[in-house]
Amino acid sequence: MIKKTVICCDRIRTPAGSFGFIEHRFLREGFLESLTHQELIFYLFLVLVADRCGLSYYSYEKICHILKLDLKDYVRARDGLIAKDLIAFDGRQFQVLSLPRKPDVTK
Repeated sequence: MIKKTVICCDRIRTPAGSFGFIEHRFLREGFLESLTHQELIFYLFLVLVADRCGLSYYSYEKICHILKLDLKDYVRARDGLIAKDLIAFDGRQFQVLSLPRKPDVTK
C-alpha cells in the first residue's frame, strides 16, 4: 500500500460553508466514464451549486454562459443526464439524484 504524506500542510482542504460532494462509486463503478464531456461538466456544475437536497434553480442561459455550452449541447447534456437517471428536471429546477444501482452505458 502507498504511504500518503501531505505535501502542502498549509493548504489542506476543509469544508467551509456549503459544499458539494460526489460519491466515490461515481468513479469506481463507471458512472464517470459513461458520461459525455458535456454531461460531465453539466453534472459537476449541478453538484457544486445544489443545496443539501440536490436542488438548484439556475436558468439555462446562466448555465450555458458559465459552462460555455450552446443551447443544443445544453439540451443534449441535460437530456442525457435525465436518461441516465442522474438528475431530475421539472422545467424550473434541477435535482441531483442519488446514484442509481448501475451506470447506464447504453446511452
